[in-house]
Amino acid sequence: MPPFGTPHTVRAFDAELNTLNQKIARMGGLAETQLSNAVLALTTTNPALANQVIAGDDAVDTTEDSVNELVVRMLALRQPMADDLRVVMSSLKVAGALERVADHAAGIAHRVHILKDQAPVPALKSVGRLGGLVLDLLKDSLDAYANRDTDRAVRVWERDEDVDALYSSLFRELLTYMMEDPRNIAPCSHLLFVAKNLERIGDHATTVAEVTHYIATGQRLGRARPKGDTTTKLDVSGAGEG
Repeated sequence: MPPFGTPHTVRAFDAELNTLNQKIARMGGLAETQLSNAVLALTTTNPALANQVIAGDDAVDTTEDSVNELVVRMLALRQPMADDLRVVMSSLKVAGALERVADHAAGIAHRVHILKDQAPVPALKSVGRLGGLVLDLLKDSLDAYANRDTDRAVRVWERDEDVDALYSSLFRELLTYMMEDPRNIAPCSHLLFVAKNLERIGDHATTVAEVTHYIATGQRLGRARPKGDTTTKLDVSGAGEG
């Protein structure tokens, strides 16, 4: 094989890099759709749509496997350096974050089947608002990544605090409903799991934004990530599990 840097190998690497970017874009689109459908299934109590989300998780996992295989191939055969190496290696972190987004979306979808048989709770509207905010954050982080838009990435990173603040407010609201009426304990407990899944999706969206900034500038965001979650000491053990 000719040494890296000849026209042949440069063209081959560029083609593989383009394929890698396409796979990440596909994975991002799948994860975004999974989240959107999960939130819609929850707020409209739609078990059929929830089943669609659960079944769709395999496509995200398969795409992540494809990304991982391509990255291994590129590292072994192309030996990228400097900026190219940063892009290739960072794609693994983005793919991992998007896979977790899809996992959390599937976890939310599983709760739809349980909640459809529970008494309705007014807090479901607040959960929907949190879902909408997180979905917007994910969309913006993916757009920032696709366009290497550092300004947009920083705005996403900063807005994670809004997600945490809304999550904390929702956490307290759900606890209030549970204390007011024992019949609310079961549905509110499941909504706590949903809310935690959404909060974690916000964290993964922020991770994509951080990676975008690193790819574009070679510098990591130097400040500590803003956090508005005040539920740490009160949080339900394992609340983020699907």
